[in-house]
Amino acid sequence: MIYPKFLVPNDTIGITAPSGGCSSESKAAELDLSEKQLRNAGYRVVETPNSRLPGVVSSSGEVRAKELADLYNSPDVKAIICARGGDFLIDMLPYVDYELIKNNPKWIQGYSDPTSLLYSITTKLDIATIYSFNGGGYGFNKLDRSHKDSLSILRGDIPVQESYPFYQGEEDGGLEEYIFTEPVEWEILNTDNINVNGRLIGGCMECLADIIGTPYEDTTKFIERYKEDGFIWYFDIFALRSEIVYNTLWHMKAAGWFNHAKAIIFGRVRFPGTFLDMTYQEAVVRALPDIPLIFNADVGHVAPRMTMINGSLATLKAADGKGSLAMKLL
Repeated sequence: MIYPKFLVPNDTIGITAPSGGCSSESKAAELDLSEKQLRNAGYRVVETPNSRLPGVVSSSGEVRAKELADLYNSPDVKAIICARGGDFLIDMLPYVDYELIKNNPKWIQGYSDPTSLLYSITTKLDIATIYSFNGGGYGFNKLDRSHKDSLSILRGDIPVQESYPFYQGEEDGGLEEYIFTEPVEWEILNTDNINVNGRLIGGCMECLADIIGTPYEDTTKFIERYKEDGFIWYFDIFALRSEIVYNTLWHMKAAGWFNHAKAIIFGRVRFPGTFLDMTYQEAVVRALPDIPLIFNADVGHVAPRMTMINGSLATLKAADGKGSLAMKLL
């Protein structure tokens, strides 16, 4: 596994929009404040021209791939953060210069729609990537522990991430801070407790479903390469109905993705729904009855969220509704 160089003070972070741009007033304000926080943390920040463009996507697939390549080509840029999520990042994948990325490994970070890009880099090129805040994600006057953990990881100081006491409900703190009101309870399924080691891999389920069996994932070879380590999968579900979650997991399992799986983590679903009155817990157990599972973990769209390094070795522990994740770069 190739681990890019971590950031040091005065390094430059490049922001680009492989999915949507931060064009609305609220998204632009978040990005402005987020970049201020990154500068306060000791880094320089540059944006590619598409970072604030309007539209369903920021620009054409060719342009998005070119602006990503510009950051990889720049000797000044040491890490890349995707401006925001959205839809249709997959449009740019045919134009991504994977040879350039292979020859110039840098940390690239994002979550939600950027999943397809991160996952392809890790499974195809054996380069670790970071599933964490997008470019506007640090856009608060008061940073949360999850923000601080994320920034710590970017500089190579990797903490043991503990489950949080509360998560975000309906209350919105705007640009001031997160407001956490709902008790966190990790639901352990198929077993009583979990204590496993494995290599971490995953992302947004909707995005991963789109690339199964395409040239933009190389999961079979990735699984074979690290089969002795075993795998800890994580899935961030945005709005899939529970029935589609079952179908997607069935597809992944049939494709061999869960060979050598030690455990699977599911985050809190941002917009839950069902057609057959099937709960998400019933769906995941039906699909994966023989693998230890965690549901409603601190992963994904519902804050707070843990930072996940795709490709890293990790120790996952969970019991009595709480858990921890310790990553190490081997």
